[in-house]
Amino acid sequence: MKKLITLVWAAMAASVMALSAQTGANPEFIRLLQENRARAGVNTHSYEVMGSMADTPAPKGYKPFYISHYGRHGSRSNWGDWAYKGVIKPLTEGRDKGILTSEGEALLSEAQTILDRYDGMDGRLTPRGVREHKQIAERMYHRFPNVFRKGPKSVRVECSTVQRCIISMASFTNALTACQPDLEWSFDTGEKFFAYISNESSREHRKKVDELLRPIYEAPVDTTWVLSHLFTDPEAGHEIVGNVDNFETCIWYTACIAEDFDVNSDVFRHLPFDVVYKWYDALNRDLYMNQCNSVELGADRMERCRPLVDDILKKADEVVADGTYSADLKFGHDYPVLALASFLGIEGVGDRMTFNEVPEKWFGPANVCMASNLQIIFYRNKSGHVLVKFLYNEQERHLRGLTPVTGPYYDWTTVRANIEGFTR
Repeated sequence: MKKLITLVWAAMAASVMALSAQTGANPEFIRLLQENRARAGVNTHSYEVMGSMADTPAPKGYKPFYISHYGRHGSRSNWGDWAYKGVIKPLTEGRDKGILTSEGEALLSEAQTILDRYDGMDGRLTPRGVREHKQIAERMYHRFPNVFRKGPKSVRVECSTVQRCIISMASFTNALTACQPDLEWSFDTGEKFFAYISNESSREHRKKVDELLRPIYEAPVDTTWVLSHLFTDPEAGHEIVGNVDNFETCIWYTACIAEDFDVNSDVFRHLPFDVVYKWYDALNRDLYMNQCNSVELGADRMERCRPLVDDILKKADEVVADGTYSADLKFGHDYPVLALASFLGIEGVGDRMTFNEVPEKWFGPANVCMASNLQIIFYRNKSGHVLVKFLYNEQERHLRGLTPVTGPYYDWTTVRANIEGFTR
């Protein structure tokens, strides 16, 4: 048995190195995808903190007094039922003809479960998404209890007008109220807020990214493995499926969203890994190039994020000056949180790179999973000096190009001046 395990690990390592050499991918990223293939969905991957949430002690005398937060909505349904039905229809025909393998039967059942839970509702927050925000709020409270216990009881909340964001907001704020019942809430949503909370790249920007991605989309992949995996008679299965590439695409989209519906099977197992990686790579690059501060296209994207940054600064200035609120909480979407982290220079997620560097340097599942969030924690000493630290997905992060006072703690005046004078 020990020898067999050694051989399996050796084969996996060889596969990782081969794919890395072929695609320019980071071998560690490939390992992380193979470890949990749900990560291959990138921005459809359910919330996962990939690392430590430990807090570096603040400098002596500094206490947290204010939190500025931006959170993406939690796990949601996808758009349309075309992918699920694109899996169910041919597999149902294969079952009727008696040519499905046990894995084909399993995929048919999994796809039907996902279709049932989708229930015709696009972009709907799932029960998993509700839990994600409840748990993030509870951890925030218990990490920084004095912000809410000893500070002002008023919390200001702004939200995207989209329902999944509003329900996420409700879950998050209800959890904080359960922890601290005397909090007083100010809630707001509407088109005025949506304009900066939900910013994204321009249509022209997206067209340029599509052109960069075209060779990846058009790259050939194995279409024989999936037929023998799902059908006892692959030739008959091919006749039923027709375009195998389209069929694999339907399986991919079905697999991407399974976790969000609490379908605990690894639906990605029904695809060869080169297909899984192809779609992961395309989506990973798409998200970075469209929403982050890329070398080629970042200038336009960062400018469109500036109103959100300005509002965060304005509200922070108010609290630093008069201490009216203990927290400002914003609830929105994946594109703005990526752009915001890039604008601020949050390490990892906000690093600058080219299109060709993305596979080696940027791992989207750790940067833009469901419920991704940025928390800016403000600290003050008795003399009134303010420090800040940045948490991205609840992990301490440094800022690109700025020297901290100590650990992850930065002088707020320096950070603010750097943000106001932002240049690429």
